[in-house]
Amino acid sequence: MAEDHDDPSYDGPEDGAVQTERVRRKRRRPGGGTPAEAPSRKRRISFWIGCGLIAAGLAILAWVAWQFWGTNWQSERKQNEVRSALQDGWSDGQDVVRTDFGNASALLRIPRFGKDYEIPVLEGSTPDVLAAGVGHMEDTAEAGAAGNYALAGHRVTHGEPFAEFPSLRAGDKVFVLTRSATYEYVLDTGGEDLVIPFTQTWPLEPKPVNPKQGGVQPPASIGGLPNDHILTLLTCSEIFHTDNRSIVFGHLVERTPAKAQ
Repeated sequence: MAEDHDDPSYDGPEDGAVQTERVRRKRRRPGGGTPAEAPSRKRRISFWIGCGLIAAGLAILAWVAWQFWGTNWQSERKQNEVRSALQDGWSDGQDVVRTDFGNASALLRIPRFGKDYEIPVLEGSTPDVLAAGVGHMEDTAEAGAAGNYALAGHRVTHGEPFAEFPSLRAGDKVFVLTRSATYEYVLDTGGEDLVIPFTQTWPLEPKPVNPKQGGVQPPASIGGLPNDHILTLLTCSEIFHTDNRSIVFGHLVERTPAKAQ
């Protein structure tokens, strides 16, 4: 028979039963929080991870854009500054002109690269030098002098003066303008004829000799005379990494004094 709670003598459930009921009401799921809180926390974590990945992707894209466009724009301005400094310095009788990016000594013209192609030549091969023109490699001959006149430049980014390097062909002309003269060289090899590891330095020797039997190298003689006025141009062989170098060789054919230009 059901209990009659209307009985005035009924005092309700025992204290122990009340406490048990209250404890049951306070229990929480393992891990804490209401059932809806755990998925909400996961969504917040996923959201911030996604934001971080997007930010990282944008940063990478910005860096790539700067390398391929920003550095070229910056280098064009530097090249213009160096060209102006050279012209002013030569007018004042200076053979080598000091600039903010290094000492400039010549202008390089390669008709294969276009009629308006004219890149300043600075002494050395530091990043600052190569960002403002092409570099005259250390310990190599001066323009037009006996020995090996070696020039290095970027193929991509930082003005990319040698972007069209693979298009060079044997027989192409290269002009080097200094305060005292213009030197005309003719190439003996093409832009894709010789690729070597960057660790090989023999192309910079006064008389380069390829250690590989039958390998590409400058001719030993020109018209029956020793080939002792050599031009060497070098750049990165690959666009996206720099383990190899592309090399071309040429020889001096004419010197025109500046007063006759």
